[in-house]
Amino acid sequence: MSPLDMSCYGISGRIIFWAVSSLALGLFLRRIRQLLAVLRRGRAEKRVKHISTRLLTVASHVLGQLPQLRSLSSRDLAGLGHGLIAWGFFIFIGYYCLFIIIGDGLGYEGIKRTGMFYYYTWVMDIASPLIIAAALWAILRRYVAIPARLKGEQTGEALFILVTVLIHPVTHLLKTATGIALGLPPAASDHAPPFLSGFCAHLLPGSAEAIGRAHTFFFWLHWGTILLVLVYIPYSRYLHVIAAPLNIFFLPVRARGAIRTCDLAGGETLGPARITDFSWKQMLDFCSCVVCGRCQDACPAYQTGKPLNPKQIVQTLYERLRAAIPGRSDGMLQWGEAESHTPDEACAALSREAVQSCTTCAACVEACPLSIDQMDKVIALRRSLVFEGRFDPGHQTALQRVSQNYNPWGIPWIKRAGTVPIEQVQEGKRYDCIYWIGCVSAFDETGQAIAEATAALLRKAGLRFAMLGNREKCCGDFVRRLGDEGLFQQLAQENISLLNRFEFDFLLTHCPHCFNVFKNEYPEFGGTFKVMHHTRLIADILSAGQLRVHVSSDRICYHDPCYLGRYNNLYEEPRSALRSCFGAVAEFPGNRGLSFCCGAGGGQVWKEAEAGSRMNVKRLEELLDCRRSETAIATACPFCLLMFDEALKIKGLEDTVRVRDVAQLIEAQSY
Repeated sequence: MSPLDMSCYGISGRIIFWAVSSLALGLFLRRIRQLLAVLRRGRAEKRVKHISTRLLTVASHVLGQLPQLRSLSSRDLAGLGHGLIAWGFFIFIGYYCLFIIIGDGLGYEGIKRTGMFYYYTWVMDIASPLIIAAALWAILRRYVAIPARLKGEQTGEALFILVTVLIHPVTHLLKTATGIALGLPPAASDHAPPFLSGFCAHLLPGSAEAIGRAHTFFFWLHWGTILLVLVYIPYSRYLHVIAAPLNIFFLPVRARGAIRTCDLAGGETLGPARITDFSWKQMLDFCSCVVCGRCQDACPAYQTGKPLNPKQIVQTLYERLRAAIPGRSDGMLQWGEAESHTPDEACAALSREAVQSCTTCAACVEACPLSIDQMDKVIALRRSLVFEGRFDPGHQTALQRVSQNYNPWGIPWIKRAGTVPIEQVQEGKRYDCIYWIGCVSAFDETGQAIAEATAALLRKAGLRFAMLGNREKCCGDFVRRLGDEGLFQQLAQENISLLNRFEFDFLLTHCPHCFNVFKNEYPEFGGTFKVMHHTRLIADILSAGQLRVHVSSDRICYHDPCYLGRYNNLYEEPRSALRSCFGAVAEFPGNRGLSFCCGAGGGQVWKEAEAGSRMNVKRLEELLDCRRSETAIATACPFCLLMFDEALKIKGLEDTVRVRDVAQLIEAQSY
């Protein structure tokens, strides 16, 4: 007998069931409709291609919980707890649809006398204690043993969510146990009932009438909790159970290193003034955030006391989205000033200082288990600041210099030709590659040494190459990331027009920032060149036997540049090149996708001094704290090299530890 076969004050239990269920569903859909109305007001984006790939991504991320499992470590097992809760959620959803809505609600009770019901209750019996354990663990982590990334998140909303997660399996077990005690399925089958529910059933005291009342009570408590959660979902962080799968499905197909182009010719506003100036996909990002704090933990700016907190930026924008629900607010973005420069205190979210502290290293994007692109929002907000003329003084000076002299040093453009002794490209002549020197190697002695070493390796390998000389201009990487989209598009179009005049097989660069912008951003403007980073070329010519090297016993520790690794997944090439000369290559504690930013990216190398500690010093201290005896730090980015040079001088270790580019180390061992 189903609890819905009973009546209350003469009203059928089944009528009550459908009445309260319909009310809850109506309230849920009403709120979803309000949120969708805001998203529809956002900027249009087309993301309907590659359906099969998108579905596979959703399956691996949502059903497989791969991002959660990938984040597991001996010090942080939260991903496992979330995985258990998520998998349990999927199992429970199936149970609700089949055996409560269809079986009880529609009166098809025969479904509970099938083998499917029997085996499903066994699965539920196994899943329930795992969910209970995960929920209790989550409550303990949030309110007792609180990790740094969850400090300040001990809210009533979070407690409500975790308690309801706990109530679902508890009430299910009690409902099933009382049903078994009454002889209801699965007890009525020829098979043994589920172990845990069956064990609880044997412990139940009282008469059959009392157990029957308890069974009805636990059924309604269980279903009532489900309906309460259904209503609460679109008003809370629970929303991520709906928004996150959609957000993952609509992930951009462009490379992580590519920034969305602002359609200046089409009259698009440069940066958002109100929440609906973001695209619907960007606003879906806001709805997907569950405030886990992984982006906060990964952010080098936050970890060194800067006012930036990517978690707070996303949450502040989400609050503006909620405020923009029709009839409540226009969703105007409000700017304030940073109130703190330390991670232990509150950090202002939408402040000029916070937004301009980002190094665009993409560590937050790498860490987010729900594929939210926090960096994309920061760059959009920077465009707003540029539009309003609100610059950091150092950024403003660098942008002015690029506008006037096509380089951030402000050195006259004409002097770019004689900095590195390399042949200048000629029209009508065919080359294996054009070597894009970049601004650092054109105007800084440290960078020039990288270019000279790379050129020496190219000559030894017998490649025909040339550089552009004083015709080369800044690629525009940091210009775009500071928010000056107009200047970037001008530089891109001029550089593409120049390169199209020459005949070459590929474009070579040793700067990951130049590499990324040529490979991932210039194609949108017609610059479809084959682009190669010098570490990949060096690895290729070594493996092909075009370059001979001596083997050294020096200990080398390799640092992954953000724009080479996280942006473009080039992790093995520089290591392969180094292993050919130095055998095993040591690693920083944070390496590959977990590499800690040197602090130069996103235009920060040009920024005036700011609060907090130095990122480059913190990165160096990672190595020093391991008490290892590396004789050199290798990197594959001129900006990283500059920042490490500075850090070694600050620590007084410039005569103890060398820092060199991969090309310099290989060239010194070549013959």
